[in-house]
Amino acid sequence: MILGDVKILTVHGELMKDMMEGKRVHAHIIKSGMQPDIYLGNTLLNMYANTGSVVDTHRVFDKLPQKDVVSWNTMIVGYAKHGYGEEAFRLFHQMQQEGFKPDTVTCTSILKACTGPRALEWGKHVHSHIMKAGYNVDVRIGNALIDMYAKCGSLEAACQVFDVMPERDVISWTAMIVGLAQHGCGEEALKVFEQMRVEGVEPNAVTFVGVLSACSHAGLVEEAYGYFSSMRHQNGISPVGEHYGCMVDLLGRGGHLKEAEDLIKKMPVEADATIWGSLLGACRTHGNVELAECAAENCLQLEPKDAAVYVLLSHIYAAAGMWGSVTKVRNTMKERGIQKEPGRCWIEVENKIHTFVAEDRTHPQTEEIYAELDKLTGQMKEGGYVADTRCVMHDVDEGEREQAICYHSERLAIVYGLISTEPGTTIHIFKNLRVCSDCHTATKIISKIVRREIVARDANRFHHFKDGSCSCGDYW
Repeated sequence: MILGDVKILTVHGELMKDMMEGKRVHAHIIKSGMQPDIYLGNTLLNMYANTGSVVDTHRVFDKLPQKDVVSWNTMIVGYAKHGYGEEAFRLFHQMQQEGFKPDTVTCTSILKACTGPRALEWGKHVHSHIMKAGYNVDVRIGNALIDMYAKCGSLEAACQVFDVMPERDVISWTAMIVGLAQHGCGEEALKVFEQMRVEGVEPNAVTFVGVLSACSHAGLVEEAYGYFSSMRHQNGISPVGEHYGCMVDLLGRGGHLKEAEDLIKKMPVEADATIWGSLLGACRTHGNVELAECAAENCLQLEPKDAAVYVLLSHIYAAAGMWGSVTKVRNTMKERGIQKEPGRCWIEVENKIHTFVAEDRTHPQTEEIYAELDKLTGQMKEGGYVADTRCVMHDVDEGEREQAICYHSERLAIVYGLISTEPGTTIHIFKNLRVCSDCHTATKIISKIVRREIVARDANRFHHFKDGSCSCGDYW
């Protein structure tokens, strides 16, 4: 009877189709008075973990009469898979405290869970454990380390892991290409891709997403068309939505808006909201109101509750001085109960996360932060800085518009980092939305004034500001 129950639980856990049926079997086991052994217990864990039921998973885990490494790994994998990185990392520590030795599965799972402001700290800790435990940096662990370091802003560490790997597979090369692209190193990403070809590693569809993304972030239009063609003719890979999306993004960034629109219309697959959103973002950059309205309409047909579309369209209207249209968009949002996600920035200082919003005055060191920011703003103006207020969403005079933009969340986070860390320390910040053009310009200037590198992760990519320039080449 137990074997039959295990089989049912396994099927439902793996396919994630019917958690209620899995719970029914679990209830049957309890009512029948069966004492679950380690195998059945781990199967129950797997079923709940795969379905994303965190509360049920932990309840089963806590009641297990005995645990093994598989039990801990199942918990960690479940948490990591469903976005509970901090809980996964806490379990990683608890596992060791209770005398269990994390294996390669544990380490790989934890590395995949490393996201958010504290992720780099966690990732470095796991990497240190891997080295101390004497594990060989095999392909799976190496791939996870590359991906983790690239996503956490430490591109140099990702490159170091890649360079020392004794063996690489297509995932290794792809992770490195994608990582370089995310950090604005488009040409370097293409060099890695060409090296991959020389070494005889066959690229897959995901590799080409990375390659086309690299072209997009670097503005390499001709190169992108070449890779897009070779993908099909040399590698036998038919382009899908993600590949077309990269091409639309590339053309839009480069100002080829009509060409981007034509490509969407000719695509053999239906454009999703992401593709139309890329075109909408390009319309904001290049001030094309008419096409922006078309792109926004298509976005909202697919995702009518997407607040970002309304906000982006409002920004486009505001930049064009169409305040009546801005008001109309705002009223539509109110009528439909759609709320704008506030821009937030995070910075970690001494193992503590500090969060800021625009014009935030809740931080205990607010006065010091604002005083230092005003000082920096004055130095910037002396050097010729003029605020770009086009994205301010209110029809007010220029002085008020300038004040609104000078206290954006990223500037507050950066300044807090400057006053809270030693001179020369790299500042790492994270933002939930795309960095605005004025803050991008301001951060470049600040990096030169304070002689510090500032690494900013926004909703789209990483920006490395140093000596008055950015790794994206002002092309983002």
